[in-house]
Amino acid sequence: MLPGGGPQKPWPPRVLGSNAPYPNPRRRGCFQSRACNETIDPTFRFGSGHRHEALNQESDLIQHSTATLVPVTLVPRALPTDGAPEVVVGGQPAVCKDSGYVPHPLPLPAAVTLRKVRWAYAISIAVLHATALLAFVPWFFSWTGVALAVAGLYVFGTLGVNLCFHRLLTHRSFECSKRTEKFLALLGVCCLQEGPGRWVAIHRKHHQHSDEQPDPHSPLVRFIWGHVGWLIVENRDTDSIQLYQRYARDLLSQPFYLKLERRLRWLWVYVAHALLFAVAGFGVGYWLTGTWAGAGQFAASIVLWGVVVRTVAVWHITWSVNSLSHLFGYASHDTGENSRNNWFVALISNGEGWHNNHHADQVSAAHGHKWWELDVTYLTIKAMQLVGLASKVMEPGRRNKPKAG
Repeated sequence: MLPGGGPQKPWPPRVLGSNAPYPNPRRRGCFQSRACNETIDPTFRFGSGHRHEALNQESDLIQHSTATLVPVTLVPRALPTDGAPEVVVGGQPAVCKDSGYVPHPLPLPAAVTLRKVRWAYAISIAVLHATALLAFVPWFFSWTGVALAVAGLYVFGTLGVNLCFHRLLTHRSFECSKRTEKFLALLGVCCLQEGPGRWVAIHRKHHQHSDEQPDPHSPLVRFIWGHVGWLIVENRDTDSIQLYQRYARDLLSQPFYLKLERRLRWLWVYVAHALLFAVAGFGVGYWLTGTWAGAGQFAASIVLWGVVVRTVAVWHITWSVNSLSHLFGYASHDTGENSRNNWFVALISNGEGWHNNHHADQVSAAHGHKWWELDVTYLTIKAMQLVGLASKVMEPGRRNKPKAG
């Protein structure tokens, strides 16, 4: 049903190159564009076998994208008799209406091959988790290391991942200078969540297919799948160059981001920042203790807490947004998928846990929509705006409609 109460009609074709927006019935699988406050439906229904000159999804997300027109074959979707769009979830038809979305278990994405393990990822995740357990060994403890780990959650996790990777690069919720953007992107790379291009591409794909089978990490498959399992097995949809071409061409058209993706340069940035922690820790340790043994112990503490423990903690914070915030919490908006506002995730992630709000208004810089929904990441963006480091901050409340009842 449309917001006015009448039956939803099939959407008319949009003339390419025009600025005419589609209607916005808050459907699942829709991207919200910063330009013209419009909504683009990537699953628009055409006759079977027709081909459509469709804009790349990233050029619908980014106002000044360099993407070009490419032909895309779109699969038609039938409408149920009452006019609401039919959504097939886990093999069962579910009608997405204003009255609310009912979640159903999902199968694995069709392109996933469980027998093909991404061993580099699986081993890296296991090794870093095992290494982080050394934090319980007293020899590795120092209050300086603990302080660096806590500070790193904000510096690298909030500024690098939340603010830069997510709200700036993926959704363009605000603007800043290229120098500031690149610095923030490097902070995000130091969280070992791959390069900005792949991170952005996967997240945009998630928004297009949120809690549908093609969603790369929906916890409606299994909790552990949405949390970490999707990272360690092969998925042909996310392990291909087509992912970058379709969802992140605006980033990879820039040499800085293209270089980070090539030859694992993002990994070498992470290694370099860990070495910087080690060298600084060794120097400060020698200055404090005057011995090589003391310097080595202090450096080990700095690296363990300030790099390894912090990296693992930021991993689980980011993964919790994908898993917990699509399973537990409350929904303020009918978004046609299972995103939830989760206060626990919002607390540990500095605002990312207000996930239903984000899915309702994706380009908004603020994820907290009520006064008590604290969003430290948004407050940071506003502080940057106050000192001239950010501009054109996208405020909430333009399109989202509260959930009925």
